[in-house]
Order: sequence, then structure tokens, then C-alpha cells
Amino acid sequence: MTRHADYKGEEDYLPLSALQHFAYCKRQFALIHMDIEWEENVLTAEGQQLHQRVNSGESESRGDHYVARSLRLISHSLRLIGVSDIVEFRRTINNVGCRLPGRSGRWQPFPIEYKRGRSKTDDWDRLQLCAQAIALEEMLSTRVPEGAIFYGKSRRRESVQFTDSLRQETELLAQEMHSVFASGVRPPPETGTKCEACSLKDICLPECGSVQHYMEEIFRE
Repeated sequence: MTRHADYKGEEDYLPLSALQHFAYCKRQFALIHMDIEWEENVLTAEGQQLHQRVNSGESESRGDHYVARSLRLISHSLRLIGVSDIVEFRRTINNVGCRLPGRSGRWQPFPIEYKRGRSKTDDWDRLQLCAQAIALEEMLSTRVPEGAIFYGKSRRRESVQFTDSLRQETELLAQEMHSVFASGVRPPPETGTKCEACSLKDICLPECGSVQHYMEEIFRE
């Protein structure tokens, strides 16, 4: 496994999934990973159910495909650690890829992340998947050029190419996330339409809940 030159241990590593939280909303990241706050709603519950079905921890073989579930991932360059949903290993015929214990030939890793919703214009989910690819590259000493995100609403895979620009954005975002975490300062709210789907809305913006309740009471009277 390749280790970054600044490696000092895993004490200051953050969850790989935190990168998606940070990309979505820095305030949400701080509430979850700095203040240890969490609230379930219908959307988060559906997401948990989807991941529970996928993450059985059991591997399986399908001819020239080997499927690994709940594979532990670590990136020393990003200082992130986590668990994949699925990594497909596809046998190659051009001597590209990595070796797998007990299996002949070389295999190309292909990470797949499962999300409950639909494909998004923003790169929140793609950044998380790219971080998984970077971790796999460090662990297996092979290039991971692409992966996929499976969205539960559309029941389709979206192919993701790990371009140089996406990799650079992932690296810069991870650096910024570590800086915010180290500062101990919670970022200010980023109010917008995405707040409506956030299970932490009432914790993040309790005054919004109070105003809404106040208005409901006026109209009820």
C-alpha cells in the first residue's frame, strides 16, 4: 500500500463519506462530524435501507467479474477512511490492473456507490466516488479511471470518469475539509432549497422552524 510522505497515523483521518457532506453543505458537515449531531427523516431512512441491502459484506464471482462488498478503504494522501458499497473487479487481458489473492491474472477495480435519490447536476456524489477511486489506487497500486453511481429512484447506474479536474477538485476539497475540522469553528448556514431535504434543518436553523410554527398558528386562528 502506498503511503503519503506526511503520514503520521490515522488519528486525524476523517470518514470518506464526510466529503460528500462537506461538498453538499459545510454547515451540515460540521454538525455531523464536529458537533456529532444527527436526525433521521424519510430520506435518510430510505438511504440507510438501500445501503443495508447492498452492504451484506459478502463477495461473489460472476465469471470475469469479482464483486467485493463493504471493502475497507483508506487514502493517506486525502487522510480519509471508509467502507465502499461495492467494488467490482473486472478481469483484464492487457496486463492492466491489480492482482487478487487466490485469483489468476489481473483485475481492474471499478467502484460503485449507491444513492437513494436521482442523478445531480452538482458533483457532491461524484467527489465522494472519486475519493474512493484515489483510495483504491493507493491501496492496490493501479489506476482506477472510472466507476459508477447507482441511483435508487431511477434504478440506473451513472458512469463517472475520474478526470484530472475531478481528482484535483477532490483533493482540494479534502484539504479544505480538514482545515475546517481542525479549526473547530462551525461554518455559517448556507440557506437555500437544499435545506428542505436536510434532516438537520431544525438543528441548523431552529428559528426557521419557530417562524413556520408561528405562521401556522396565525392562519389556524
